[in-house]
Amino acid sequence: MTVEHATDLPVAVCRECDWVIQVPSRAPGESVHCPRCNHHIAPPAQSDRQRPLAWAMAALIMLALVFAFDFLSFSTRGVSHTMSFFDAARTMAGHDYPSLAVLLFCTTVGLPGAYLLAVVFLLWQASRHKAGAATRALARQLRPLEPWMMSDVFIVGVLVSLIKIVTLADVSIGLSFIAFCIYALLVLRTFMLIDWPALWADLAPMPALHTHLETGRTGASQNLVVCRGCDMPFPNDRGKCPRCGGRHIAHAIDRIQLTWALLITAVILYIPANIYPIMSTTSLGSTDPQTIVGGVLHLAHTGSWPIALVIFVASVVVPISKIVALAWLCLTATYRWHHNSRTQMRLYRVTEKIGRWSMIDVFVVAVLVALVRAGALMAIEPGPAALCFAAVVIITMIAALTFDTRQLWDETFEMNTR
Repeated sequence: MTVEHATDLPVAVCRECDWVIQVPSRAPGESVHCPRCNHHIAPPAQSDRQRPLAWAMAALIMLALVFAFDFLSFSTRGVSHTMSFFDAARTMAGHDYPSLAVLLFCTTVGLPGAYLLAVVFLLWQASRHKAGAATRALARQLRPLEPWMMSDVFIVGVLVSLIKIVTLADVSIGLSFIAFCIYALLVLRTFMLIDWPALWADLAPMPALHTHLETGRTGASQNLVVCRGCDMPFPNDRGKCPRCGGRHIAHAIDRIQLTWALLITAVILYIPANIYPIMSTTSLGSTDPQTIVGGVLHLAHTGSWPIALVIFVASVVVPISKIVALAWLCLTATYRWHHNSRTQMRLYRVTEKIGRWSMIDVFVVAVLVALVRAGALMAIEPGPAALCFAAVVIITMIAALTFDTRQLWDETFEMNTR
């Protein structure tokens, strides 16, 4: 069977359930979903493939403005302090938490900035219908970066930080924060507009497979795998994608066992993340350490119930729920409980999407440490729980990404399944 163009792709293999399906040609605005698990095979087709270019360039311009102005300012009892965006990462590094500083910078501006620059370059190359091996290698690296871009989560963290200290000091928002909010929205819009099948078709048209494929069966039953970089199906024994050059890695260990190992590690780290203080507030020489739960109770006691609820959900409910949900999915995959695969798949998607929002509490600490610097009058320092909790968030995100969703499905499938 010959595959000539991604927008007229005759066959595709679902990344999430391994089902081989026939894909019709998409009109502008039409998307393609897997009939078995409802996975998004192809996003809405774009009538103008250069629209993401304009949005990406606008996002890069706003990102440059983030570093040109003040981010936030703080004033209490005649002592004032102004922070730039860089100060949030620089201050964490100065308090002997360089790993958190790197995490903050990479997830908010580093990875998104590199992603946007790469998208601009790829769209330019696609318009010329020329792409060498290096360009294809760059393209296949971008989509795995998307879950780790957290500029939107950082904005929520900043807002929570402001509400936590608004009763203690005067806080002003700078032009840099406004630019950052616009930049975050533009990044999200760029994600939504990128038509990856069409972009890959312009960069590297899909070559012939020279293999007979049957739809309505799994790829594994036909010795078929799907490239994680460009979505091209190819024989398992080939080892390398004929389109983008990405290598197919045969996992030497059971991916379910790998997910179990990561979950156990997250549970172990979650204990010190709740026992030790996540930050310490010094006011007039008196130091008050706060744990995650202690911070929630303090916000509730001061009447900030909505913010207390946000922190409680992000820092307590989400991590625990994610660990429990992934553990349950590992059991269903191990014991082949396939009586309700679609519900299990929906549970996985929700779990995979919400995990990144637990990073709010880490961002809150980073902002407060950089902003509240009034000497002996008032200062905030990060605690060891911040590092442990950040590790929990990262490990649970990796656990969700390593989980093999194909094992939630049986080899057979009835089209009238609801």
